[in-house]
Amino acid sequence: MKRETIPDPCAADPVLRAIAGRWKTHVIYLLGENGPVRFNVIQRRLAPVSPKVLTSRLRELAEDGLIWREQEATIPPKVTYGLTDLGREVHEVLKSFDAIGRKFAPVPPDDLS
Repeated sequence: MKRETIPDPCAADPVLRAIAGRWKTHVIYLLGENGPVRFNVIQRRLAPVSPKVLTSRLRELAEDGLIWREQEATIPPKVTYGLTDLGREVHEVLKSFDAIGRKFAPVPPDDLS
């Protein structure tokens, strides 16, 4: 028997799946607030994320079209990441969630980074 496909009532699901996962929203928010930055800057700002996990999350976000990656042919290579147009739209939504989150569970100013 063939399974009936139920239409997805919310078009936001693909976006939510793309940003699901530890560190992804942090990366998008960081890039949206700071513009294009290099890998090491992202890693320092999101400490304690490991380089392996961060690399994986950056690849996933790039594959989903939310960020771009530019590598300069230098030694060592310089890799810069930034938001695509779609990523900037998602960042705007995350800023709204951030404002709601601060009302929902206020964060002490010293914990903001």
